[in-house]
Amino acid sequence: MLLTMTDNELLRIKLIQDICDKRITGVEAARLLKLSPRQVYRLVKRFVELGAAGLVSLKRGQPGNHRHDEQLKLQALALLHQQYEDFGPTLAHEKLSELHDIHVSVETLRQWMIADGL
Repeated sequence: MLLTMTDNELLRIKLIQDICDKRITGVEAARLLKLSPRQVYRLVKRFVELGAAGLVSLKRGQPGNHRHDEQLKLQALALLHQQYEDFGPTLAHEKLSELHDIHVSVETLRQWMIADGL
């Protein structure tokens, strides 16, 4: 499995490896990583069990927790195409909120409109 890691994750690997080799203590690593010592020891445990792959975020590639329902997005875009095609995101947001009881932020609506080519 090919891993892509951020700079912070690469720094974590180096520091966790230093803890395993007893070059630094967990408390020193916690201070450098701005984590609690307990969290650092949990990372050490995952590193020992799973190797470098254990330090990669488990949420990577997963959809966000605060995303809107796909059905809501499709309903909003359908209304935009039918009735509000020439509206900007702010006015479209107002109309969707007032008349159709669809409540999403202006920025979310703007991103949906850009992705849909409106």
